Amino acid sequence: MSEQKKTRPKVPDGKARYLVTRQMEANEKGFVGYETVWESFHKEVKYETPKRP
Repeated sequence: MSEQKKTRPKVPDGKARYLVTRQMEANEKGFVGYETVWESFHKEVKYETPKRP
């Protein structure tokens, strides 16, 4: 058997409406993980106290 390191091919970023997945670098054991980035889809509005009747 050859002693060469196994490598995974580079995968392009996966893009959805509010989600992006990116391939991470391989660790010392050769495990390649994926990073998940969520974009916020809620809008924050400054709170205003209601008018008194």
